[in-house]
Amino acid sequence: MLFSKIVAAYDGSKASNKALDKAIELVKISPGASLEVLHVFDFPRFYVAEGFAPVPASVNQDFYELAEKTVEEAKNRLDAAGVTAKVELIQGAPAEGILDYAKKHDNDVIIIGSRGLGGIREFVLGSVSHNVVQHARIPVLVIK
Repeated sequence: MLFSKIVAAYDGSKASNKALDKAIELVKISPGASLEVLHVFDFPRFYVAEGFAPVPASVNQDFYELAEKTVEEAKNRLDAAGVTAKVELIQGAPAEGILDYAKKHDNDVIIIGSRGLGGIREFVLGSVSHNVVQHARIPVLVIK
């Protein structure tokens, strides 16, 4: 068996939908493999001078509700594909959350979508998939 504990990062984007499709495909062709789907969200932070400005509770609530909706979308996609998987929602920085989760759960591959940023935009903005690839201690499959 190529991989036995697959974790797929999912944020509802087009690229993460493709990544989830690939994860489903891999778990279906790997008898005994398990799939965990992870959605990592973070609350917004607004910088003012040298500190953070307070964010209204209603904004944080909206972000949390969107995260819950994203998790439900993943569960629905898994049900439609006939795949049993654990779906997790965690709060924090996405790349760090994905890496920590994979380490704590002894996953042997991370499947993640690429936003397709290139050149100077990726250098300036960074990207979750780029950070995961650079810091992971296990294989990372980036889906475009």
